[in-house]
Amino acid sequence: MPNIGPAELLVILLVALVVFGPRKLPELGKSLGAGLREFRKSTQSLKDGLDGTLNDPPPAAPAQTIHAQAAVPVAAAAVTPGAQPAVAQPVAAQPVTAQPVEVPQPAAPDSTPAVTVAKESTHS
Repeated sequence: MPNIGPAELLVILLVALVVFGPRKLPELGKSLGAGLREFRKSTQSLKDGLDGTLNDPPPAAPAQTIHAQAAVPVAAAAVTPGAQPAVAQPVAAQPVTAQPVEVPQPAAPDSTPAVTVAKESTHS
């Protein structure tokens, strides 16, 4: 795309003056300027918001508590009048720990050491 020089700019301004007239041209310039200003403000605020989000450290994960619900059999509740349902006790989540597991290697002509891989396990 070629650059617009002074001669091309003068032709564009003359065509705009003829098409829109001398009374509408200043109004069009003002509205164009206001639109560009609003666009710059919105893009700057969006950019600032994204930069702030990327620079903030992630929030710490809250400790998770699991509440178990006790099931009362219908037959037992019907047989025992006035029986109270069991109260659910909170259960804390158990951390996942890694335990080393030895993986056997296929027989090779040269001696290669065995590789140890960590396997995740959960505590129940």
